[in-house]
Amino acid sequence: MNRWQAIIQHIEQASGQAFSVKQQQSVGGGSINDAFVLTGENGAQYFVKTNTAGQKAMFEAEARGLQAMASSNTIKVPEPLCFGDDQLQSYIVMEYLEMDGRADQVKLGEQFAAMHEVAAERFGWDIDNTIGATHQPNAWKDNWLDFWREQRLGFQLQLAAKNGYGGELQSLGEKLLTEMPILFAGRNIAPSMLHGDLWGGNVAGLNDGTPVIFDPAFYYGDREADLAMTYVFGGFGPDFYASYQNAYPLDDGFAARKTFYNIYHIINHLNMFGGGYHGQAIHMLEQVLAELG
Repeated sequence: MNRWQAIIQHIEQASGQAFSVKQQQSVGGGSINDAFVLTGENGAQYFVKTNTAGQKAMFEAEARGLQAMASSNTIKVPEPLCFGDDQLQSYIVMEYLEMDGRADQVKLGEQFAAMHEVAAERFGWDIDNTIGATHQPNAWKDNWLDFWREQRLGFQLQLAAKNGYGGELQSLGEKLLTEMPILFAGRNIAPSMLHGDLWGGNVAGLNDGTPVIFDPAFYYGDREADLAMTYVFGGFGPDFYASYQNAYPLDDGFAARKTFYNIYHIINHLNMFGGGYHGQAIHMLEQVLAELG
Protein backbone atom coordinates (compact mmCIF):
# COMPACT_ATOMS: atom_id res chain seq x y z
CA MET A 1 0.00 0.00 0.00
CA ASN A 2 1.36 3.43 -0.94
CA ARG A 3 1.97 5.46 2.23
CA TRP A 4 -0.02 8.38 0.79
CA GLN A 5 -3.05 6.45 -0.47
CA ALA A 6 -5.15 6.58 2.70
CA ILE A 7 -4.13 10.17 3.41
CA ILE A 8 -5.09 11.35 -0.09
CA GLN A 9 -8.43 9.58 0.15
CA HIS A 10 -9.06 11.20 3.52
CA ILE A 11 -8.11 14.65 2.17
CA GLU A 12 -10.59 14.21 -0.68
CA GLN A 13 -13.32 13.05 1.69
CA ALA A 14 -12.74 15.86 4.19
CA SER A 15 -12.32 18.65 1.63
CA GLY A 16 -14.94 17.45 -0.84
CA GLN A 17 -12.49 17.97 -3.68
CA ALA A 18 -10.27 15.71 -5.79
CA PHE A 19 -6.61 15.79 -4.81
CA SER A 20 -3.72 14.42 -6.83
CA VAL A 21 -0.20 14.82 -5.43
CA LYS A 22 2.20 16.74 -7.64
CA GLN A 23 4.97 17.11 -5.06
CA GLN A 24 5.77 15.90 -1.56
CA GLN A 25 8.41 17.72 0.39
CA SER A 26 9.86 16.62 3.71
CA VAL A 27 10.17 19.45 6.24
CA GLY A 28 11.31 19.78 9.81
CA GLY A 29 8.66 18.43 12.14
CA GLY A 30 10.49 18.19 15.44
CA SER A 31 11.85 15.13 17.19
CA ILE A 32 8.59 13.19 17.47
CA ASN A 33 6.85 13.21 14.07
CA ASP A 34 7.80 13.25 10.39
CA ALA A 35 6.40 16.24 8.52
CA PHE A 36 5.65 16.92 4.87
CA VAL A 37 4.09 19.49 2.59
CA LEU A 38 1.83 17.92 -0.03
CA THR A 39 1.21 20.01 -3.14
CA GLY A 40 -1.62 19.00 -5.47
CA GLU A 41 -1.89 19.27 -9.22
CA ASN A 42 -4.52 21.97 -8.62
CA GLY A 43 -2.12 23.99 -6.45
CA ALA A 44 -3.74 23.06 -3.11
CA GLN A 45 -1.24 22.50 -0.31
CA TYR A 46 -1.50 20.63 2.99
CA PHE A 47 0.83 20.17 5.92
CA VAL A 48 0.96 16.52 7.03
CA LYS A 49 2.51 14.98 10.14
CA THR A 50 2.96 11.23 10.42
CA ASN A 51 3.98 8.81 13.13
CA THR A 52 3.88 5.07 13.65
CA ALA A 53 0.58 3.22 13.43
CA GLY A 54 -1.51 3.37 16.60
CA GLN A 55 -0.95 7.06 17.37
CA LYS A 56 -4.34 8.29 16.17
CA ALA A 57 -5.37 9.47 19.65
CA MET A 58 -2.36 11.78 19.81
CA PHE A 59 -3.30 13.40 16.51
CA GLU A 60 -6.98 13.58 17.45
CA ALA A 61 -6.05 15.53 20.58
CA GLU A 62 -3.86 17.84 18.51
CA ALA A 63 -6.66 18.44 16.02
CA ARG A 64 -9.19 19.16 18.75
CA GLY A 65 -6.80 21.52 20.50
CA LEU A 66 -6.21 23.44 17.29
CA GLN A 67 -9.95 23.60 16.65
CA ALA A 68 -10.59 24.95 20.15
CA MET A 69 -7.96 27.65 19.79
CA ALA A 70 -9.24 28.56 16.31
CA SER A 71 -12.78 28.88 17.68
CA SER A 72 -11.59 31.46 20.21
CA ASN A 73 -10.96 33.91 17.32
CA THR A 74 -7.99 35.35 19.19
CA ILE A 75 -4.79 34.01 17.59
CA LYS A 76 -4.11 32.23 14.31
CA VAL A 77 -3.47 28.48 14.22
CA PRO A 78 -3.25 26.06 11.28
CA GLU A 79 -6.72 24.61 10.98
CA PRO A 80 -6.85 20.80 10.92
CA LEU A 81 -8.56 19.02 8.04
CA CYS A 82 -8.47 15.37 9.13
CA PHE A 83 -6.54 12.76 11.10
CA GLY A 84 -6.44 9.00 10.95
CA ASP A 85 -4.61 5.72 11.19
CA ASP A 86 -3.95 2.97 8.67
CA GLN A 87 -1.80 -0.14 8.92
CA LEU A 88 1.28 1.86 7.92
CA GLN A 89 1.08 5.03 9.97
CA SER A 90 -0.94 7.58 11.91
CA TYR A 91 -1.34 11.07 10.49
CA ILE A 92 -2.84 14.52 10.79
CA VAL A 93 -3.52 16.84 7.85
CA MET A 94 -3.92 20.58 8.27
CA GLU A 95 -3.86 23.70 6.19
CA TYR A 96 -0.44 24.72 4.96
CA LEU A 97 0.65 28.17 6.09
CA GLU A 98 3.77 29.77 4.65
CA MET A 99 5.51 30.75 7.85
CA ASP A 100 8.84 32.23 6.87
CA GLY A 101 8.87 35.31 9.06
CA ARG A 102 9.22 36.19 12.72
CA ALA A 103 5.95 36.78 14.52
CA ASP A 104 5.13 40.38 15.39
CA GLN A 105 5.92 40.29 19.11
CA VAL A 106 3.44 43.02 20.06
CA LYS A 107 0.59 41.27 18.27
CA LEU A 108 1.68 37.93 19.70
CA GLY A 109 1.51 39.28 23.26
CA GLU A 110 -1.89 40.87 22.71
CA GLN A 111 -3.40 37.83 21.02
CA PHE A 112 -1.93 35.34 23.49
CA ALA A 113 -3.42 37.39 26.32
CA ALA A 114 -6.78 37.48 24.53
CA MET A 115 -6.75 33.67 24.23
CA HIS A 116 -6.04 33.42 27.96
CA GLU A 117 -9.14 35.48 28.66
CA VAL A 118 -11.25 32.67 27.20
CA ALA A 119 -12.14 30.54 30.21
CA ALA A 120 -13.83 27.27 31.11
CA GLU A 121 -15.67 26.44 34.32
CA ARG A 122 -13.12 23.88 35.51
CA PHE A 123 -9.47 22.95 35.09
CA GLY A 124 -8.49 20.27 32.57
CA TRP A 125 -10.03 19.16 29.31
CA ASP A 126 -12.37 16.60 27.75
CA ILE A 127 -9.54 14.29 26.67
CA ASP A 128 -5.97 13.48 27.59
CA ASN A 129 -3.18 14.45 25.20
CA THR A 130 0.61 14.55 25.08
CA ILE A 131 3.36 16.93 26.15
CA GLY A 132 6.13 16.08 23.73
CA ALA A 133 5.96 12.30 23.59
CA THR A 134 4.68 11.98 27.17
CA HIS A 135 1.09 11.22 28.11
CA GLN A 136 -0.59 14.25 29.68
CA PRO A 137 -3.71 13.52 31.78
CA ASN A 138 -6.39 16.21 31.77
CA ALA A 139 -9.28 14.94 33.93
CA TRP A 140 -11.47 17.87 34.99
CA LYS A 141 -10.85 19.31 38.46
CA ASP A 142 -12.51 22.11 40.40
CA ASN A 143 -9.31 22.97 42.27
CA TRP A 144 -6.22 24.10 40.36
CA LEU A 145 -3.67 22.99 42.94
CA ASP A 146 -5.21 19.52 43.04
CA PHE A 147 -5.01 19.41 39.25
CA TRP A 148 -1.36 20.45 39.20
CA ARG A 149 -0.45 18.13 42.05
CA GLU A 150 -2.09 15.05 40.57
CA GLN A 151 -1.88 15.52 36.81
CA ARG A 152 1.16 17.67 36.19
CA LEU A 153 4.07 17.82 38.63
CA GLY A 154 3.09 14.75 40.65
CA PHE A 155 2.51 12.75 37.47
CA GLN A 156 5.95 13.66 36.09
CA LEU A 157 7.59 12.75 39.40
CA GLN A 158 5.94 9.32 39.27
CA LEU A 159 7.25 8.80 35.74
CA ALA A 160 10.71 9.89 36.85
CA ALA A 161 10.65 7.35 39.68
CA LYS A 162 9.75 4.61 37.20
CA ASN A 163 12.62 5.78 35.01
CA GLY A 164 15.09 5.39 37.86
CA TYR A 165 15.24 8.97 39.14
CA GLY A 166 14.58 8.54 42.83
CA GLY A 167 16.37 9.96 45.83
CA GLU A 168 16.81 13.71 45.96
CA LEU A 169 14.50 14.45 43.01
CA GLN A 170 11.63 12.64 44.71
CA SER A 171 12.22 14.02 48.19
CA LEU A 172 12.45 17.60 46.93
CA GLY A 173 9.48 17.06 44.64
CA GLU A 174 7.31 15.68 47.42
CA LYS A 175 8.25 18.61 49.65
CA LEU A 176 7.28 21.07 46.92
CA LEU A 177 3.96 19.31 46.31
CA THR A 178 3.20 19.79 50.00
CA GLU A 179 4.33 23.42 50.27
CA MET A 180 3.25 24.80 46.89
CA PRO A 181 -0.03 26.37 48.17
CA ILE A 182 2.14 29.14 49.72
CA LEU A 183 2.99 30.30 46.18
CA PHE A 184 -0.67 30.88 45.40
CA ALA A 185 -1.89 32.64 48.53
CA GLY A 186 -4.46 35.28 47.68
CA ARG A 187 -4.68 34.47 43.97
CA ASN A 188 -7.98 33.83 42.22
CA ILE A 189 -7.04 31.45 39.39
CA ALA A 190 -9.26 31.23 36.33
CA PRO A 191 -9.31 28.14 34.07
CA SER A 192 -7.86 29.92 31.02
CA MET A 193 -7.56 28.45 27.53
CA LEU A 194 -3.92 27.33 27.28
CA HIS A 195 -1.69 26.26 24.42
CA GLY A 196 0.20 24.11 26.91
CA ASP A 197 3.58 23.90 25.15
CA LEU A 198 4.39 27.37 23.82
CA TRP A 199 8.16 27.53 23.47
CA GLY A 200 9.98 29.37 20.69
CA GLY A 201 9.75 26.45 18.26
CA ASN A 202 5.95 26.39 18.35
CA VAL A 203 5.36 29.95 17.12
CA ALA A 204 6.15 31.60 13.81
CA GLY A 205 4.98 34.44 11.63
CA LEU A 206 3.36 34.75 8.24
CA ASN A 207 4.99 37.03 5.69
CA ASP A 208 3.25 40.06 7.19
CA GLY A 209 4.25 39.14 10.76
CA THR A 210 0.88 37.65 11.73
CA PRO A 211 1.60 35.32 14.67
CA VAL A 212 0.79 31.61 14.29
CA ILE A 213 0.99 29.10 17.13
CA PHE A 214 0.90 25.33 16.64
CA ASP A 215 1.71 21.91 18.18
CA PRO A 216 -0.46 22.46 21.28
CA ALA A 217 -0.68 20.43 24.47
CA PHE A 218 -4.07 22.04 25.05
CA TYR A 219 -6.03 22.31 28.31
CA TYR A 220 -7.64 24.89 30.61
CA GLY A 221 -5.52 26.06 33.51
CA ASP A 222 -3.61 28.90 35.14
CA ARG A 223 -2.44 31.25 32.38
CA GLU A 224 0.84 31.71 34.25
CA ALA A 225 1.75 28.11 33.44
CA ASP A 226 1.46 28.95 29.72
CA LEU A 227 3.43 32.17 30.01
CA ALA A 228 6.13 30.49 32.09
CA MET A 229 6.81 28.00 29.29
CA THR A 230 7.74 30.84 26.93
CA TYR A 231 10.88 31.41 29.04
CA VAL A 232 12.20 27.83 28.90
CA PHE A 233 13.99 27.82 25.55
CA GLY A 234 13.69 31.47 24.54
CA GLY A 235 12.39 32.84 21.27
CA PHE A 236 10.22 35.63 22.68
CA GLY A 237 11.26 39.26 22.73
CA PRO A 238 10.72 41.97 25.37
CA ASP A 239 7.94 43.47 23.25
CA PHE A 240 5.98 40.22 23.65
CA TYR A 241 6.09 40.37 27.45
CA ALA A 242 5.37 44.10 27.61
CA SER A 243 2.43 43.68 25.26
CA TYR A 244 1.03 40.74 27.24
CA GLN A 245 1.41 42.60 30.53
CA ASN A 246 -0.32 45.66 29.11
CA ALA A 247 -3.24 43.58 27.81
CA TYR A 248 -3.67 41.25 30.81
CA PRO A 249 -1.50 42.26 33.80
CA LEU A 250 0.07 39.46 35.82
CA ASP A 251 -0.37 38.97 39.55
CA ASP A 252 2.48 39.72 41.95
CA GLY A 253 4.80 36.80 42.56
CA PHE A 254 4.90 35.49 38.99
CA ALA A 255 8.71 35.32 38.97
CA ALA A 256 8.73 32.58 41.61
CA ARG A 257 5.76 30.76 40.09
CA LYS A 258 7.43 30.88 36.67
CA THR A 259 10.26 28.69 37.94
CA PHE A 260 7.77 26.48 39.77
CA TYR A 261 5.72 25.84 36.64
CA ASN A 262 8.73 25.13 34.46
CA ILE A 263 9.87 22.31 36.74
CA TYR A 264 7.10 20.31 35.06
CA HIS A 265 8.66 20.78 31.63
CA ILE A 266 12.23 20.12 32.78
CA ILE A 267 11.23 16.86 34.50
CA ASN A 268 9.31 15.95 31.34
CA HIS A 269 12.52 16.48 29.35
CA LEU A 270 14.33 14.35 31.90
CA ASN A 271 11.77 11.60 31.34
CA MET A 272 11.98 11.90 27.54
CA PHE A 273 15.68 12.56 26.96
CA GLY A 274 17.57 11.36 30.01
CA GLY A 275 19.89 12.47 32.76
CA GLY A 276 21.17 15.67 31.21
CA TYR A 277 18.16 17.44 32.75
CA HIS A 278 18.51 15.90 36.22
CA GLY A 279 20.78 18.57 37.68
CA GLN A 280 18.63 21.37 36.28
CA ALA A 281 15.50 19.85 37.81
CA ILE A 282 17.19 19.55 41.22
CA HIS A 283 18.42 23.14 41.04
CA MET A 284 14.97 24.49 40.18
CA LEU A 285 13.31 22.50 42.95
CA GLU A 286 15.85 23.81 45.48
CA GLN A 287 15.41 27.36 44.19
CA VAL A 288 11.63 27.40 44.61
CA LEU A 289 11.76 25.70 48.02
CA ALA A 290 14.32 28.28 49.20
CA GLU A 291 11.99 31.08 48.12
CA LEU A 292 9.19 29.47 50.10
CA GLY A 293 11.42 29.71 53.13
